[in-house]
Amino acid sequence: MKLKDEKITKAIVERYMKKFIDNLNQDVIIAGAGPAGLTTAYYLAKKGYKVSIFERKLSIGGGMWGGGMMFNEIVVGEAGKKILDEFEIKSVKYDEGYYTADSVEAISTICSKAVKAGVRIFNCISVEDVMIDKNMVCGVVINWSSVDIAGLHVDPLSVRSKYVVEATGHPLEVLQILEKKVEGDLFTKTGKIMGEKSMNADIGEKTVVENTKEIYNNVYVVGMAANAAFGTNRMGPIFGGMMLSGKKLSDILIKRLESEQNLNSKKIEGIVNVE
Repeated sequence: MKLKDEKITKAIVERYMKKFIDNLNQDVIIAGAGPAGLTTAYYLAKKGYKVSIFERKLSIGGGMWGGGMMFNEIVVGEAGKKILDEFEIKSVKYDEGYYTADSVEAISTICSKAVKAGVRIFNCISVEDVMIDKNMVCGVVINWSSVDIAGLHVDPLSVRSKYVVEATGHPLEVLQILEKKVEGDLFTKTGKIMGEKSMNADIGEKTVVENTKEIYNNVYVVGMAANAAFGTNRMGPIFGGMMLSGKKLSDILIKRLESEQNLNSKKIEGIVNVE
């Protein structure tokens, strides 16, 4: 059979557009496909929720690919190792409380598991704004990353969701937008982005999980974005906290989504009873 170039193009465009259109309205949108965002998405999708990730770069995985200073090995603690084990990522004990893993195996496995669970990842797309309804975030505004890089004036598109997750890490791309554009304060001590502090792995690993929570109406922070938002320390190439942060956020969002589903079911039952 002779391959037709135009048919190859048609297949790619049609399949991509179907994937895109099928995800214009969903449960959770995550900005940033680093380890925290991917872990959050994995657990949500595993529970059957509709979730997609928009990643501005071509590559997926954030800083985990490079390990520490391009030595492609990462460190996790005891709690983080449990998630590595769940993802079937090989780890080696280095010392008491210290485990290492190949960073390429780790992030490629997390990404693969997330996609196989049903997560849709759209790379080379940036979140340039949020959608607002009565001071509640109800989705994101997106455009090709190349449009931003080239400085072109091209109008964006919008995608609706019940919740939005800020997982862009150090830059806090979504929160920067919220701080400038929306009414009301962020849920921090100052009402503003507090900024990350210098390196302290011990503190950073703990606070990244503690700071994983809602930061504006329907907007949550996860991973390094959580520490940068609430003004605590960065932790460098130790990644257990990132995955634990993602797991914690998925639990929070699943609880909220289940609560909404139960409430909607009761409303429907009430209408039926009245009739």
